[in-house]
Amino acid sequence: MKKYYRIAGLCVAMDSFGKTEKQAKDYLITENDPPTPDIQIVSNRQKLMSECPYLGEDSCEYLSTGNSFYRQLIDHNGLLIHSSAVVMDGKAYLFSAPCGTGKSTHTALWQEVFGRERARILNDDKPAVRLENGEFFAYGTPWSGKTDLNINMRVPLAGICMLRRGTENKIKPFGGAMALHAILEQTARSKDADFTVKLLDLLEKLFISVPVWQLECNMEPEAALVSYNAMSKGFENNK
Repeated sequence: MKKYYRIAGLCVAMDSFGKTEKQAKDYLITENDPPTPDIQIVSNRQKLMSECPYLGEDSCEYLSTGNSFYRQLIDHNGLLIHSSAVVMDGKAYLFSAPCGTGKSTHTALWQEVFGRERARILNDDKPAVRLENGEFFAYGTPWSGKTDLNINMRVPLAGICMLRRGTENKIKPFGGAMALHAILEQTARSKDADFTVKLLDLLEKLFISVPVWQLECNMEPEAALVSYNAMSKGFENNK
């Protein structure tokens, strides 16, 4: 049976099961007369199962519903960024990098250093970012990767940080073509020209409005202090 959810500020219609339904329970719209859906989730799990039978039906459903959501989110000035997002003092900070670099480890360091009451994980894999009335906000989504770390909340986006492994902890502003390429590598792309135009336009606005950083870090608690001290202050020129 189709249910209705409030995800990234949008009404989402979805008929799902297993992990997808479980992860989405905190986003469920409970009123008897839900609004007209902004997004209709279409599961493509059967096709994905035929291509990747080793994943299993539940995992294929989880991946395909997330992909369907993202493909339509772009029409609402939004995108998903492969990242771990932490909320600190009412602001969201996204840490992005290829799998295995240590995104989740880094945000866990924030919780270790600042405490779990102050530093909360908004989403540990695919937070949503939306442009609303000239300001970017980060949202939790049900699609949080291997963990169930996600919160149904909307928070102003204060910074995005691309992680690199290193022996020392150093952070610097990150911009230009290299930064654009790095973020493109961590979000879904498409062969559809209209989708690509919308994505690039949204990213251009994102780079103007939100500081983007590059952090070279180890896995010591100092890394959280270095990233927080820089990102919480921001910088004026992000080019």
